[in-house]
Amino acid sequence: MEHVYSSVDIGSDSIKIVVCELCRNRLNLLAATSVESKGIKKDLITNPNAVIESIKNALQEVEDMLGVKINKAIASIPSFQIEYKIIKGETEVIDDTISYEDISNVYKQGIKSGLPANMEFVNLVPIDFKINDRTIMKDPKGFPGSKLFGRAMMISSPQKNVYSVASVLESIGVEIADISVTSIGDIYAFKNKDIDEKIGAIINIGSDITTVSLYNKAIPVNTKIVNMGSEDIDNDIAYMYNIEPEEAKKIKEKFALADKKYANKKDTYETINNDSIKIKINQLEVSEIVMARIEEIFSLAKNELKLLTNREIQYIIITGGGSNALNIEDTAQNIFGVNSFVGKIKMVGVRNNKYSTALGNLIYFINNLKLKGEDYTMLSDDDMEMISSPNKHFINTSNDTMLGKVFGYFFGE
Repeated sequence: MEHVYSSVDIGSDSIKIVVCELCRNRLNLLAATSVESKGIKKDLITNPNAVIESIKNALQEVEDMLGVKINKAIASIPSFQIEYKIIKGETEVIDDTISYEDISNVYKQGIKSGLPANMEFVNLVPIDFKINDRTIMKDPKGFPGSKLFGRAMMISSPQKNVYSVASVLESIGVEIADISVTSIGDIYAFKNKDIDEKIGAIINIGSDITTVSLYNKAIPVNTKIVNMGSEDIDNDIAYMYNIEPEEAKKIKEKFALADKKYANKKDTYETINNDSIKIKINQLEVSEIVMARIEEIFSLAKNELKLLTNREIQYIIITGGGSNALNIEDTAQNIFGVNSFVGKIKMVGVRNNKYSTALGNLIYFINNLKLKGEDYTMLSDDDMEMISSPNKHFINTSNDTMLGKVFGYFFGE
C-alpha cells in the first residue's frame, strides 16, 4: 500500500464518501458509502448542524470499514453560480529547464488577473503551454526554454458556497485537501481518449437538481442547473397513487421503467396507500409517469445545451443517482439522439453512478499531484500500516479506461 485518498460529495439526497489507494499506478477501492443527508436543499447547505450529523454518520461507516479515522478529504462544493474563465500567464523560466515552479508562476499570474471579485478559486484545468513563443505542448516540465506561456480553464465559485462546505467539515476535524465541483468529478470519472478530442456534455441527475455541464476536449467550459431531479419523479408517483414518497421512491427504483415501451401492463405492484387501502399499481401506468418526468428533465437540459453552444455535441453522458432508472438510456436517446448514453463506472464497489462526482474528483486530485510532482497521502504511516493489515479485505480493481494510466489523463495522453 502506497498512497490513500478520500473524497466527500455532499448532496441533497445523500453523503457519498469514497476512499481509494494508489499502488503501482493502479487505483484500488478501499471503502465507499452513501448515507442519507439532511439539512441540504438543491445541494446548498440550509441547516449546518443537520449536515454535520449526516457527514458524521457517513464517516463512521467508512472508518468502521477501514479501522482508521478520516482526517483529510477532497470536498465537492455546490455548482450554483460557478464561473468558467480561460486564464493566460507567462513567466521567465528560472533555470532554463521548466519545472512545476515555472508552471505555478504562470498560473498564479493568470489567477491573479482573472479571478472575479467575491469569488473563490476552485479548480484549474490546463489547456496548453508554449515554450519560447512557438512549441505547444500539454506538459512542459523538464523541457529546456527561457520563456513559458500557458493557458488554463479556471473555475471559481461564490465564496459562501465554498465556506459553507469548509466550515462543516472542519468543525468535525476533517481537513480539506482540495475542493472540486461536479463538472470536474464527472468528466474524470468517465474520461477516455475517445472523448478527449470531442465536444460533449454530462447530465448529472441529482435528487432535486440536474447539473448540465459542457466540455471541449474534456475541459469543462460551462455549467447550468435545471431545478428538477429524481425527487420530482418520487413526488409524481406519490401524488398519483396517494402513497408516501419513500414508497414511491422504492417503486421508481425497483418496479417502474424510464421508457414505457418496455413495461408490462399485466405486471402489478401491491402497496398500501395513505388511506390504509391496498392498491395495485400497473407497471405500464407508473412507467408513463416516470417517463414523462424524465423526458421533461432531458428536454430542459437540452434547451440549456442549446443556450451554451451552437456547435455539434458529439456525446452526452447521463450520470448521477437518477441515471439508475431502468431503461433511462432509451429515453435519453429519444431526446438527445444515439450519441447519448448512461455512464458506466467500472470500479467494483462504486458502480452506482451516484458516486461519479466523488470518484472523479479523487482521480482529478491524483493527476494534479502528478503535475506538481508531489508525493502525498491523506493517512499517516501508522494509519497506513493499520489498513494494510492482512485481516482487512478490500475491493481491488483494474480499469484500463479510467485507471490504467491515471496520471496520464491530466495531460490527455
